[in-house]
Amino acid sequence: MRVKGKVAFVSGGARGLGAAQATLLAREGASVVIGDLREDEGKALAAEIAAAGGEAAFVGLDVTDAESWHGAVETAERRFGKVDVLVNNAGVYERRNIDETSLNDWDRVMDINSKGVFLGTRTIVPVMKRAGGGSIVNMSSIAGLVGSRISAAYNASKGAVRLLTKTTALQHAKDGIRANSLHPGPSETDMLSQVYPDAEYMKSRLAEVPLGRFGRVEDVAYGVLFLASDESSYVTGAELVIDGGVTAQ
Repeated sequence: MRVKGKVAFVSGGARGLGAAQATLLAREGASVVIGDLREDEGKALAAEIAAAGGEAAFVGLDVTDAESWHGAVETAERRFGKVDVLVNNAGVYERRNIDETSLNDWDRVMDINSKGVFLGTRTIVPVMKRAGGGSIVNMSSIAGLVGSRISAAYNASKGAVRLLTKTTALQHAKDGIRANSLHPGPSETDMLSQVYPDAEYMKSRLAEVPLGRFGRVEDVAYGVLFLASDESSYVTGAELVIDGGVTAQ
C-alpha cells in the first residue's frame, strides 16, 4: 500500500475527479477526509469506502470560506490525529471569453479555484508542521500552462494555482512540506459534458489529443497518489501534466 498510515484530505471529494482520488488513496492505505458541499454524495462515498475495507469520513466544506476550512481541518485532525496530505481538488469551469465574462463570473471562478487553494493551504500548513511535514497537491489544469480563446477566468485561476504552488513549495520546504501542481487535460467527468455539450465540438477536441482519448478519472487519481506518496519525496514545486500529449504539440 503506497500511502499506508497517511491521512489525506480531499476538497471537492464527493464526486468526479475528487471521488476517484479519495477512493484510490483509501485503497492504497490512507485514511481519507472528503470535504465538500454535497453532503449526501460525500457521506455515500465515505460509506462506500468503508464497506470496501477503507477508512473515510465526510466533512462539510465551502472552500471559499476561511471558517469553513478551519472547522473541516480541525475535525479531520481531531478524528485522525494529523493530516499528511491535502488535495486542493475543488474547482469550477466557466467557458466565456474576456468580453463575455461578468464580474460575478470572474469572482466566482477565482474564489473557488484560486482563493480556495490559498485558504486550504494556509489552513493546513500548521497542521502539517505539527505532523512533521506533508504533501500538498493542487489541482491546476493544462489551462494553467497555456492560453485559450475562451475561458478567461478559468485560465487565470488555474495559472494562479500553478504559481501559488511554487511559492508554497519554496516557503515550506524547510518544514518538510512539499507542494506540487497537477495539470490534467480534458477528462471524462460531468464537467467535460457541460463544457463540450456539442458532439461535433467534442469530436474536434478529441482529435487534438495525440493518445486518441480523453483522460479517465483514474489517470488523474494515480498522479495524485504518486505526489501524495513518499515515492515523490524529492519532488516539490513541480508540474505534473496528465493530458495525453496535448501540450506537447
